[in-house]
Amino acid sequence: MLAKKINNMYNTYKMRKVDGSNKVKVYQLGAKVKGTKFKFKKEQVNSRWLHNNALGFLVSHLYYYPVPANLNYFWGFGSILGALLVIQIVTGLFLAIHYTPDVDHAFYSVEFIMRNVKNGWLIRYMHSSGASLLFIALYCHMLRALYYRAFRNTAVWVTGLFLLLLMMATAFLGYILVWGQMSLWGATVITNLFGTLPFVGQDLVILLWGGFSVENPTLKRFYILHFLLPFLMVGLTVLHILYLHQSGSSNPLGVDSVDFVCFYPKYFIKDLFGFICFYGVGLLILVFFYPNLLGHVENYTEANSLITPKHITPEWYFEPFYAILRSIPSKTGGVFVMFLAIVILFFLPLFEFTLTTKFSSVAQFCFWFFVGNFICLGWLGMCPIEEPYITLSRFATIFYFIYFLFILPILAEIERVL
Repeated sequence: MLAKKINNMYNTYKMRKVDGSNKVKVYQLGAKVKGTKFKFKKEQVNSRWLHNNALGFLVSHLYYYPVPANLNYFWGFGSILGALLVIQIVTGLFLAIHYTPDVDHAFYSVEFIMRNVKNGWLIRYMHSSGASLLFIALYCHMLRALYYRAFRNTAVWVTGLFLLLLMMATAFLGYILVWGQMSLWGATVITNLFGTLPFVGQDLVILLWGGFSVENPTLKRFYILHFLLPFLMVGLTVLHILYLHQSGSSNPLGVDSVDFVCFYPKYFIKDLFGFICFYGVGLLILVFFYPNLLGHVENYTEANSLITPKHITPEWYFEPFYAILRSIPSKTGGVFVMFLAIVILFFLPLFEFTLTTKFSSVAQFCFWFFVGNFICLGWLGMCPIEEPYITLSRFATIFYFIYFLFILPILAEIERVL
């Protein structure tokens, strides 16, 4: 039933016809190709959706799924993210076997895993370093979508942004479970941000804490949520892929190409090679040589509510948004601007772009300046709250919003006119 429903949805968008040469040609409904108007029967349209069993359904999407023939390695980050999510879930399940969600034992249960559980250090570092690799791949995936204007596919883009929010929430909850100094005070700072919400803010903070401060009930709540949210991410990932396969993948040219190939073997091997290089190099560096490279030294000390760290900072992948938060003098204003920095991404499909960034030197310059600005925000988030870092954060925050509110709309209007 699901396959038939999806087939009916898909037929309203594109028609695909596979010939014996393993090539797939894509035509819009009623499109003219070489002066001939093509007409397809329903039985000929997208037969990969018509399998009536689960195995055939999966095979049709992993083997016969038609992909543009000109994709580069940047399109492989989606597959890399899926593989990393599976690795995170598997390693997390092994860690959950030995972890104790109690403020008196949480920190020492992590040390127990590292020292006494066979290969526990490897599983723990694979999980913690895997989170960093996951966000590296995620940011590359999003930047690729921005560069090639893939956000024009609204359903895929919106589900991807919801995945981003879930991933950020899951990573934050996992960071708290270590129960080091930075975990405790990071939880205190971030959860207090919900207190700025009108009417329900303080009640929501007390609900999150399970009391009047970050204590044992808070840790248990965060542990349960951290365990459950990844499975919600899996379901949303499946929906994300279904929407992608419904409308088809974008391509570097940003136009409706007629040259398609089946996903297997070309892109299966290409994605596998990209994953081995990305994860292999990352695992080699972050697990075996520099496992604490991206960690904070304060988090290797057990949490103590009587001692406040000199400089409270989240994990590196939250630093750009943390810098935006700190750049606003008002607490309520800072929270609003920080959430706006993510919410504004949901409105990108409204811009009517016709070309990708690679065809405009001005668009390329603005894009790479934006990337440098985002990296600068990440660095500023790690710096102390003092001058000149505060002023620099404000300038970087202003350009972040100028790019989305002014530069992209102007570029879209120029492309529309030309």
